[in-house]
This record gives sequence, C-alpha cells and structure tokens, in this order.
Amino acid sequence: MKKRILIANRSEIAIRIIRSAHKLGMLAVVFKSDKEPDALYLKYADEIIPAKDSLREKAIFLDAERIVQLALAHNIDLIHPGYGFLSENPDFAALCIENNINFVGPSPELIREMGLKTVAKSMAIKSGLPLVPGSDGPVNDAGAAKGFADKIGYPVILKASAGGGGRGMRIVEKPETIERNFKSASDEALAAFGNGDMFIEKYLQNPKHLEFQILGDKHGNVIHLGERECSLQRKHQKIVEESPSASVTPEMRKEMGDMAVRFAKSIGYYSAGTIEFIMDEDGSYFFMEMNTRIQVEHPVTEMVTGVDLVDWQIRIALGEELTINQEDIKINGWAIECRVNTEDPQNRFSPQTGFIDKIHFPIDSSIRIETGVVSGSVVTPYFDSMIAKIIVHGKDRGEAIEKSLAALYEFSLIGLKTTVPFCRTVLKHPDFVNATYTTRWVDQVFSPEMLENEEDEMIGALAATIMYASEYLQLSSDLPTYKHDSLNVWVLNKRLNY
Repeated sequence: MKKRILIANRSEIAIRIIRSAHKLGMLAVVFKSDKEPDALYLKYADEIIPAKDSLREKAIFLDAERIVQLALAHNIDLIHPGYGFLSENPDFAALCIENNINFVGPSPELIREMGLKTVAKSMAIKSGLPLVPGSDGPVNDAGAAKGFADKIGYPVILKASAGGGGRGMRIVEKPETIERNFKSASDEALAAFGNGDMFIEKYLQNPKHLEFQILGDKHGNVIHLGERECSLQRKHQKIVEESPSASVTPEMRKEMGDMAVRFAKSIGYYSAGTIEFIMDEDGSYFFMEMNTRIQVEHPVTEMVTGVDLVDWQIRIALGEELTINQEDIKINGWAIECRVNTEDPQNRFSPQTGFIDKIHFPIDSSIRIETGVVSGSVVTPYFDSMIAKIIVHGKDRGEAIEKSLAALYEFSLIGLKTTVPFCRTVLKHPDFVNATYTTRWVDQVFSPEMLENEEDEMIGALAATIMYASEYLQLSSDLPTYKHDSLNVWVLNKRLNY
C-alpha cells in the first residue's frame, strides 16, 4: 500500500510537499482549516481532513495533540511540518514518534537543543565554530546584561534564548536603555515561546546574513549545498534571498561549508537544516544559530544545485542513505527569490487582507513560482502575509537580477497591495547590484519615496491584463509595443470589443 504523508501546514509549502510526495509515490493528506476553507492547496491533495477549528483559539496547524489524534484516526505514516507553526517544536516531534508516526525532520532532542540558542552556541564552540563576543549562557537580569554590555562594548543585542523570527530581540545603543529593553524583550519571548531567558551579544552594525544548507542522513553522512545570502530583511524577516552569495569566495565557501558539515556531524544531525552565519564588514564571520527545518528560501539552493531538498527530507525520514557526495554538489549559475507579501510598503508594510480580484504570474522556463493563491482567493488575517515566491535563475548574478526585474514587472495583482514594488526598488538599487547591502539596508537606506509611482503600477497591471486577454482574443502581432525596463508589454491603441 502507498504510504500516507500528512502535511501539517498550508499555502505554497503544502503544495510544494504534495509535489514531492506524489513524485515519491505517496498519498498526500492535508487539513482543511475553517479559517481558510477555500485554500488552493486543498485542490492538490489526495485526501482532506476537516479540522473544524472555527471556534478554537488557534488553527489546526498549531495544535499538536489534535494533529496527532487525527493522524492516528486516518492511518498516517509520516507527518511533514513544513516551516513555521510546529516545525521546530520538539514536543510535537516527540509526540509523533511516541505514536509511531514518522516525523519528517531531526530528532526531538536536536530540535530542542538547537532551539535554545545558548545551548546551540555551546555545542558550536565545541566544534570550533567562531562566535560573536557575548554571554556563554542566559543572563539572569538586566543588571547582569549591563555588566556584559559594559565589558564587550555598545551597541549590543539582546536575544531570546528560545527565540526566532525577530521576536524577543532588542538592539541596545546605550546603558540607560538596557533595563527597559531587557524587560520588553524577555516579556515578548515569554509570551511567544514560553521561555523568557535572554542572552546578550555584541551587535554588529552592518552585517550580512549567510546560511549554509545541509543534508544529513541517519547513517552519519552529511553534505552542504553551498550558501544563501539572506541579508535583505525587515524586522529580522527575510524579503529577498539569493544563492550563491557575492560576498563569499570559493575559498570561504569551502571553509564555511566544512565547518557547517563538521558541526552537523558532531551533533548527529539528520534531515535538511541550515547553519546560520553573520558576517562583519571586514569579512570575519561568526556562527549564529541552526535552523532544524526546511527554509522558505530553499528553492534558490535547489535551482543552483539541482538537488530536491524536500524529496531528500522525506527519503531521509524513511531511513534512506544519501546517494550524493560532497563532490557531486556543483553551483550552477545564480538564483534570486523575491517574496510576495500582501503588505503595503508605502505604509510601513501594513498587512493587507481581503479578496484577490486578479493575479497574474510570469511564465518562463527560468522562473519558478510557488504560491498558495489564485484569482479569487481570500487573504485572511489568521496567517502569514506571504502569498507567493518568485524564484528566477540566471547564468550569472547580473542575468539573474535582470530576469528577476522582468518577472516582477510582469507580475500583477489587483485587489491588494504587495511587496513587489519594494522588491523591484531593491533589485535596481546600486547597493544590491554591487552586493554591498546588509541586514540594516531597509532601516538605513529605504524610504517609501523610493518606490515607483502609481503610473508604473498601472502599466504593470495593464501588461498582465493584455497578456491575459491576448490568449483569448488572439491579438494580431502588429500592435505597437511599449518598452518598460527589461519587459516588453502590449499597449492597445483601440478599444477591445467583447
């Protein structure tokens, strides 16, 4: 009988996992949340389990016990958590295993240890990874934090020991604000993670964020698949990612990749994961943390290496041995991912909810679209604002940027504002073109005035509408064209009569 894999997630990552499940000959089972009853991912599944979560405080994807109960009732063999939600919850992984359900990910013990940043740092030190100066473990109170800050020098950054995604994190520029920041960060961490422990590090003012993708099996084999640069962030949330990084030389790639593999082997890691580094302006780099799940930006690695990371996640969970050696991994060209969030970049990236009247994505062999919406979909306030990812491959970085811009100009969404104009602004800016941007770029450089005007937005929407209409009306090829950056778009000079 075919194995049954339950995807404890939603939107584009659910569709992505379904694709791999079908490729591996499995039946894909998903939850139907009352908070998103007409979601696109439901159409791709082999079986749908009604979650009946309308009267509950939290959606099914955050309810570990109900997920496992329903999995047992539907004879599930494996559970894939995707990213976010319970993907890095050690108790959820343990609950799956206790009930003889294969959890697609590393062991609960490793999830727990890597989730506690102070523990992960301690284990990294044993493997010889360089660390940013700071506390070796949690600091007990604001007074202790101030003592460390006085020693290592300001600015410093307070981080939640059990944190992630920017929550429980504060930058402290001067001594008189450390007490207030410590309390607010600790309170936020306690509310978000159930753990208010904080640690402190020297704050690097203009760093780059690099992450090395690794794959390890249950037989002790570990490889890395190069790095991704994720420095384009807003409030510690990534917006644009690329692979490889223009800041990493081949020699650095080997050195950092070897470190990542050595660390993963030393802790007995298996499944997909990332070793995160932060790089200072002088090129020195330091271990930051490990993420024990598939990442949102995994497609850029897949596009430059040809390795299907989600396939391997599932195969490793089933006990298969890696058939790829480190020597087999070659970086081919360049890939860039732009996240499409329903946020208004002209209004402090405020979330947008409601109907998507019409959405149009670019179509090209070098473009990969991952989305959880179509025309007519509803964006609800219950879930993350990311509705799609546009991933583009080029023979080199210059071509990848050019093709990404063309794809972003061809994209159109009517009904809600998105971060696409922001992404276009980023990709055209000299700091991105010259690869000098850092994690502080949005705070230090970006302003809403940099965004293109409404006329440019209307041109993009018109382009998509005409391209869509041309499929049905078979417009003649002698219509005039309008050159808008790297995209040729049709402009009608006569009224369409339907």
